[in-house]
Formats: sequence, structure tokens, C-alpha cells
Amino acid sequence: MKVGIVGAGMVGSSAGYALAMMGIASDIVLVDKNAALAVAQAEDISHAVPFVSATKVVAGDYGSLTGARVVIIAAGVSQKPGESRLELLERNAGVFRDVVSQVLRAAPDAILLIASNPVDIMTQIATHLSGLPPQRVIGSGTILDTARFRSLLGGHLGIAPQSVHAYVLGEHGDSEVLAWSNARAGSVALRSFADQVGKPLTDDVRHAIDSGVRNAAYKIISGKGSTYYGIGAGLARIVKAIAQDQCDVLSVSIVTPHVADVRDVALSVPRIIGAAGVVADLFPELDAEEYAALNRSASLLKERIESVNLN
Repeated sequence: MKVGIVGAGMVGSSAGYALAMMGIASDIVLVDKNAALAVAQAEDISHAVPFVSATKVVAGDYGSLTGARVVIIAAGVSQKPGESRLELLERNAGVFRDVVSQVLRAAPDAILLIASNPVDIMTQIATHLSGLPPQRVIGSGTILDTARFRSLLGGHLGIAPQSVHAYVLGEHGDSEVLAWSNARAGSVALRSFADQVGKPLTDDVRHAIDSGVRNAAYKIISGKGSTYYGIGAGLARIVKAIAQDQCDVLSVSIVTPHVADVRDVALSVPRIIGAAGVVADLFPELDAEEYAALNRSASLLKERIESVNLN
């Protein structure tokens, strides 16, 4: 399968590297307005390929995306230290007007995978600009926040993160909702599991995990300027679900007709992903506090997208 990546910065190149290491794609094409950067990233990644796979990694222009089944859009300006993802909106919206049209001119049948922040709003903008059905315009959403949640829970409980089944919902950002009430470890309710293994989920533990998930990006950005390895792996995981038609359940963002009493807004809930993109949405049962928090998150995103001129 051929995968295009528009934006060869740290997020785009990390996604390309993860895809190549996992051997998911037969061909990866990196496109960037800085052609020299795209060439350098493609060559660097291709030099790692012989150790693990046979993926062909090249740099190209938009025309080189012809035949791509998935195009990752990681173009845009980077998040500054202390800047919220939503503050990136006005600076990144203009970039997409050009990028989306050029991608679809070359690869009209591709699924668009949006990585640029603020990802939920950029996903809704890309859906509008492309005219594609929402199922084919997928934002990375809270896939990384969910991984962080599972990692911290696994660390506390002393089990592998893969054995934790818990999701972060809503915005990929400050208003995100950690769905504690339906989280599980194995097949056991989270609180019961924690009690059984002698690692109770006290208020202090929950607060520390919530803070660790919610503030992870800010901590990383403060230390090294941006985040890219985690989201690069998350993007590759979504591509794998599409490439192998796995029908995996992943927390990603698409424009959703109705969620938590808010209509037509892009945000994350668990969704089934296969070869056609999003196959189905799954709405977990939430307690009253979590439902109210999801409503606030959706309302915030709805308010912000309505402030954008999409004409």
C-alpha cells in the first residue's frame, strides 16, 4: 500500500519512520514545501529500512501522491511552548486550504489522516474543504492521549498497557475527558482490579494520572520543543488498521453528527477502523460527570469551529 505524508517535519517524519519500521506500507512518499527537508528525511528513513523491512521511501511533490490509499497531513506551524492547541487554529487553517486541494487532485480516492493541531478543528476544516464523507477524513484525535492514559494506569497497576482498556474522549487538548467509569483491566472493572492487586485508585492516584495525561504534551514541549515519537507511532497504528482492514477500535476524531447533545462536531470517541476508514462509531456509557464533561468539550470545539470562515 502506498502512503503519502504531507509535511516532513518531526511529526510527519516520525510517522514515516514508524510506518517503515513496522513494514506496513510498500511505498512512502514525503512531500514538503521545503523540498530539501523531504529529501533528507526520506533518505534518512530509507537507510534504516534494510534492517527491518522492504518499504520504499522517497521524496516527491503532490503529483507523486497519485495512487496513495492514505495521505497523512502533518503540515502546518508547530505549537509554541505554553500555547494551547486551539491557539494554533488561525495559523494553521490557511495552510489547509492549499494542501487539501492539491492532495485530492493527485489522490482523489485516498483516506485523509489529519495530524496537524488543533487536530479536531483541522479535521473538521479538512472535511469541509475536501467534500469527502467524514469516514474518510480521520483526525488522530485522542489516540495518543488514550495511550498515555493506558500507560500510566498500567504503570500504577503493574501490568502491560495493552491489558488496560480505557479511553480518552472529546478534544485532543485541555478539555479532554478521561473515561474512568468504564475502564477495565483485562475483563475486570478498573477499581475492582486495582483493589485485587493491592494498588487502589485513591483520589491522589487518579489526580496524578489525570494530570499526567492532560499535561504530557506541555511537559514534553517545555523540555524539547515539540512532541513527535508518540503521535508518529499512533498515526502508523491507524494506517495499519486501514491497510490490513483490521476493524480495530481506536479513539480517533471525525465529524460526528450527534454526541453529548452537540451536533456536527469533530472529536474523539472509540471508532471501528478498517479499509474504508471509519466503519462505525462507539459511544461508551459514561457517568453523569463524564457526560457533562464531554458536552463541555464538544461545545467548546463547536464554538471554535463556528468562528472559522470556511468559505
